[in-house]
Amino acid sequence: MKKIIFFIIAISLVTIQNIKGQKDQTTTYYLIRHAEKSRADKTNSNPNLTEIGLQRAQNWAKVFKNVTFDFIYSTNYNRTIQTAQPTALSNNLEILFYNPRELYNDEFKIQTTGKTVLIVGHSNTTPQFVNKILGIQKYSDIDDTNNANLYIVTLKDNSKSDILLEINYN
Repeated sequence: MKKIIFFIIAISLVTIQNIKGQKDQTTTYYLIRHAEKSRADKTNSNPNLTEIGLQRAQNWAKVFKNVTFDFIYSTNYNRTIQTAQPTALSNNLEILFYNPRELYNDEFKIQTTGKTVLIVGHSNTTPQFVNKILGIQKYSDIDDTNNANLYIVTLKDNSKSDILLEINYN
């Protein structure tokens, strides 16, 4: 009987510690739209970045130089992958792909809890992703000429905070 009581107490303490550990975790998401894409071929649904876009991708890596990412996600398009690549290289990470039709699903939440994550998307999916994380409709689609938005969303305990920055390079 003493062994059973000890076992129950031990399991309870481990469970309480696990719940406390999960509660104290901070999750930070950095979300950006892909850099400038080539518009030379209007029929191309998967264009590469322009020279300016490639430079912006390098600049994003500089912006994030003091951020240690645990994961870097991108949609599976040339422009988003090319935008994420310099930051992934500087963090020695592989780019993981997400389905833009399944934003912030349960699997994604579990995998990224307590982590620092970069997510590269599109003019519509990036603000939609932020809204999904926040649980409210706060941000609208990004103008097609805007490649400078940086959304930072932080989750800690039961609170959520967000900020939208515009990072331009001339």
